[in-house]
Amino acid sequence: MSRALGLLVVLAATWLLLSGIYDHALLYWLGAASVIACVLLAARMDVVDHEGVPFDLGWRILVYWPWLFVEIVKANIDVVGRLMRLNPAISPTLIRSLPLQKTDLAKVTYANSITLTPGTFSIDIDHEHGILVHALSREGAESVLSDDMNRRCERLESTRLHRKAGVK
Repeated sequence: MSRALGLLVVLAATWLLLSGIYDHALLYWLGAASVIACVLLAARMDVVDHEGVPFDLGWRILVYWPWLFVEIVKANIDVVGRLMRLNPAISPTLIRSLPLQKTDLAKVTYANSITLTPGTFSIDIDHEHGILVHALSREGAESVLSDDMNRRCERLESTRLHRKAGVK
């Protein structure tokens, strides 16, 4: 029930921010009706769970997103620099990265973070062999293999696991 309430609050806040209209009562009622309908539909579909609504990622997600944004910008600059040369400095490489995460949500977060970073792309997630990653260059592959992103995603998950276990 608390996840459904959390989802309701997030959807209502998002609706208010995106609508930009704050002086029509009819729009408030229509917005409230649509938010309530979405939450009821999500509850009926049984997608209001710990993975569908991961509010317990905590404050660390607010640290991770800016870090990821900076990594995306740095990778963009690197990829553009490589491709703008007369003789592009690319060396496509396939690697496997073994995720340190335990839950499927954290593994998907890690794989998506790799894909969001230009120059790298998560091709496949295999529970036995890890994540198959295509990198535009050897340096990009080495960056993935350095496990910095992997450890940061693991820290996101460890916050969730500690809360579930009651550890502070």
